[in-house]
Amino acid sequence: MPSIRRCAAVAALVLAPAFAPTASAAEPVLPQGRGYETPEYWRQPVAPFTLAQRSWYIGTAGLSAVLIKTDAGAVLIDGGLPQAADLILARMQQLGVAPSDLRLILIGHAHADHAGPVAAIRRATGARVVASAESAVLLARGGTDDIHNGDGLDFPPVTVDRIVMDGEIVELGGVRITTHFTPAHTPGSTSWTWTDQRDGKPLRIAYADSLSAPGYKLIDNPRYPHIVDDYRRGYAAVRALPCDLLLTPHPDASGWKPDNTAQPHPQPMSCAAYADKAEQALDQQIAQQRGGR
Repeated sequence: MPSIRRCAAVAALVLAPAFAPTASAAEPVLPQGRGYETPEYWRQPVAPFTLAQRSWYIGTAGLSAVLIKTDAGAVLIDGGLPQAADLILARMQQLGVAPSDLRLILIGHAHADHAGPVAAIRRATGARVVASAESAVLLARGGTDDIHNGDGLDFPPVTVDRIVMDGEIVELGGVRITTHFTPAHTPGSTSWTWTDQRDGKPLRIAYADSLSAPGYKLIDNPRYPHIVDDYRRGYAAVRALPCDLLLTPHPDASGWKPDNTAQPHPQPMSCAAYADKAEQALDQQIAQQRGGR
């Protein structure tokens, strides 16, 4: 049984601590998927907690999902594994967001551990799915024929309603979310930034997509000849993000411990440090692959 652990990001970073999480009773771990095994903490529910005035963390201990509440409805960024759909919908309800209030679902990249429940959530809410063109193709195929993972990590397919370009603004209820192409994990990897408020002051939040190449062929890749060039572009784009607070699809990659109710963000990281650490890891992989020829 293949493991989706390969999709985990190499590292990440952030600047300000999050607010205290909302207390809730312990919940059972989500079931293991049928097609592949995942670490238990990826499936461990945690209490939702505030990131800023409009922004909430509603994912699991090991996979991020972010809810942004606006005056015209809500936005969801990523959702975790396919079996997390009911959990995400319940978290929304817990925060006063009815299914019909969810307007948009933004995708970081089209892997099963982040886009897995999107089809089910879209059916339950009627929300429009927003993604890059590259991610849209893979989402429609349910992750099959992935350029790196093949067919081993498929998920329920979903049609994208809005394809966005690099730098495009997605706006809802006065909240402006900027699209950033950061192809340092998949060709369609997309990061998202928006400005919220904390303690009456603006807080620039960056949801930076994963920056890792787990088991990828980096040298003479016939399906992706310019993979390393794209990774370098991705690192540069992440370093340039407006980034007072960094979030990542795998929260531990940016210093988060969502299951730590007392201090969910004990090791904040910056976007620049996130990119630097990932690029160092890539350089090591390239050297290893060249040495193994």
